[in-house]
Amino acid sequence: MSDWPKYDLDYLNGRRQRRLRRTGWMRDLVRETTLTPADFIWPLFVIEGQNERTQIRTMPGVERMSIDLLVRAAKEAAAAGIPALALFPNTPDQLRNPDGSEAYNPDNLMCRALRAVKDAVPQIGLIADVALDEYSSDGQDGLVRDGEILNDETVHAMVRSALVQAEAGADIIAPSDMMDGRVAAIRQELDAAGYEHVAIMSYSAKFASAYYGPFREAVGSGQRLLGDKKTYQLDFANTDEALREVAQDIDEGADMVMVKPGLPYLDIVRRVRDSFNVPVFAYQVSGEYTMLKLAGAAGAIDGEAAMMESLWAFKRAGAKGVLTYFALEAARRLGG
Repeated sequence: MSDWPKYDLDYLNGRRQRRLRRTGWMRDLVRETTLTPADFIWPLFVIEGQNERTQIRTMPGVERMSIDLLVRAAKEAAAAGIPALALFPNTPDQLRNPDGSEAYNPDNLMCRALRAVKDAVPQIGLIADVALDEYSSDGQDGLVRDGEILNDETVHAMVRSALVQAEAGADIIAPSDMMDGRVAAIRQELDAAGYEHVAIMSYSAKFASAYYGPFREAVGSGQRLLGDKKTYQLDFANTDEALREVAQDIDEGADMVMVKPGLPYLDIVRRVRDSFNVPVFAYQVSGEYTMLKLAGAAGAIDGEAAMMESLWAFKRAGAKGVLTYFALEAARRLGG
């Protein structure tokens, strides 16, 4: 060190930024962004059966589970401090059709799952996905006629689906289809049916993304998908369009809005947060989860550290909370 040139660093005496990074307790004390288990929503996949679980090939560590095991998972989530679950059914093939009519069967898999979890774990919030891809035979989120995705007819089917979900115990209805006008229609019919207390979390900025592949396998829509979803999901090159969608959904009665996917779209999260005075959530989608899991398993990254860093990134960008398949793992780590 004696051979090093002598620099006059006196001017730094009042500007040494590293003083606030010197110790762990100091970093904790001045941390700008907080992350707790209460920031997570845990997406879960439901199947028919009893004591049944099936591994999702493209999502390491994530399983589809029967309703009895779903109830057990809900209890684990509540114990870890996770406030809400987002449920997604894998409807049996024989119940799927071009009209997606199983979506509004009051005794469908989703409704039975909602009732079972609400009865067993009433303190946990339940978010019900509303779209037709989980019930249709063509894998599209909307009704298809002669190759065209029908908007208004799809909205009518989704309203019927939202009503049976609310009756089954859903606390939040989450339309994920990106059809025009669906938030207003759902809000109007929920209120008319006496479900004014049921909130709407709209997938307002849902982009046509390559990151959804594992999810489509999980709910059984991937292999049957005809065409793509670019006529209704957002172009990933656009940001102003996303803000217009968010503004319209808020005007129609959305209580909360969502950006999906997550990490590649943090700029959208920040723009929405800065532009609107409503809670904004981000969905860390299946492709993001799988990439982190596989990279960690390969030893390319520290998987657990990358998991936590990614979740903090959502909060730093302005998300009120995150839908993530890491929810239970991360909540337990944060809980010590």
